[in-house]
Amino acid sequence: MSDPVLLTSPSNPRIKEIAKLRQRSHRDKAGALLIEGYRELKRALDNGYRPRTVVTCPELFLGKHEPALVARCTEAGAQHLVVAPTVFAKISARDRPDGLVAVGPQIRLALSDLKLPPNPLVVVAESVEKPGNLGTILRSADAAGAAAVIVCDRCTDIQNPNVVRASVGTLFSLPVVETTTAEAIPWLQERGFTILASTPHAEGFHTDHDLTGPTAIVVGAEQVGLTDAWLKSPACVRVRIPMLGQCDSLNVAAATTILLYEAVRQRVAKDRSIVPPPAEHEHGGDDPHDGVHAVDFDD
Repeated sequence: MSDPVLLTSPSNPRIKEIAKLRQRSHRDKAGALLIEGYRELKRALDNGYRPRTVVTCPELFLGKHEPALVARCTEAGAQHLVVAPTVFAKISARDRPDGLVAVGPQIRLALSDLKLPPNPLVVVAESVEKPGNLGTILRSADAAGAAAVIVCDRCTDIQNPNVVRASVGTLFSLPVVETTTAEAIPWLQERGFTILASTPHAEGFHTDHDLTGPTAIVVGAEQVGLTDAWLKSPACVRVRIPMLGQCDSLNVAAATTILLYEAVRQRVAKDRSIVPPPAEHEHGGDDPHDGVHAVDFDD
């Protein structure tokens, strides 16, 4: 474990290099992603992720547990850079940063990497455009105990820092695969999934179906929804969420959460033991990182 390196200038080449990782082209060239925030970084570490670099600004820390988290990063092999608030502002994307940014390798998984449990629940997101929506879908999928999220024909980059932020780090807690619709449909068919294609134009409701077996919940782009590849596939069942007001559709992340929790409701009704006991706050509720994290859907 090496000693921390103090960087005092926003023009330092290392700081400039990290700041460039906000742009997709630079992330892909470097094979890197950015993780900003205590909870996001903690969840990454808790799930075996190994950052290469951790940048800290102790003046911006919100609680008393950040040093222990930084120690975990350096024990995992990360270089520790310490900067002043003016330097940290160069790399932070937040209005109220908490003094923690890490850089690590990108996440790249294929369908062949997935190891599914019995009766898996998966989410398929086709051409979702907004990082905030995709991140919120990941957060809901994690909460619902989904086995994976499959991103088809991507329009947003799963390595985007806003995906990491909106997911509250759940990008690291469940497998996220990038593939094409043409590959995903036969893959799901071969494994016996009930494939629910969500569209406001369907006749049947999502509650009409047994979601306790292998189930894939498929949602589409914010503006146009799912493509005909899903909607007209004989492998898929078209479903809609009942809408009782004047609005005829929901935000894609909100709709995904509703669909997921119908599957959760059915599965819990069969076996309440699958639900873990209420979570205990790791820090006894005295840490500003605890509590509900509001995320804008950006839709």
